[in-house]
Amino acid sequence: MQNQDQQFLDYLIKALVDNPNDVKISRTVDEMGVLMTLEVNAADMGKVIGRSGNTAKAIRTLLRVVGMKNNSRVNLKINEPEGATPHESKASKTVDEAMADLKI
Repeated sequence: MQNQDQQFLDYLIKALVDNPNDVKISRTVDEMGVLMTLEVNAADMGKVIGRSGNTAKAIRTLLRVVGMKNNSRVNLKINEPEGATPHESKASKTVDEAMADLKI
């Protein structure tokens, strides 16, 4: 039987994405609490994460509320799909490269 937090996350994510059949959720429990690991189709990553990560933050907040109701700490990990191109960070140079540019 699925737990309430897993059922909730499954419902929420499947309502958000274009490929609900590709949604996979695993749930592990340890001394730190509950860890939900989410995998979605690469095309749906943007919908799950949202602009500036706001959708992912909101999902995590809702999961914590569900967890509080069940006296557990719930965390969410979103796995990058296989073959996904990693997002480039805003820092394009290392500290050493930036220092070399300054010629100090």
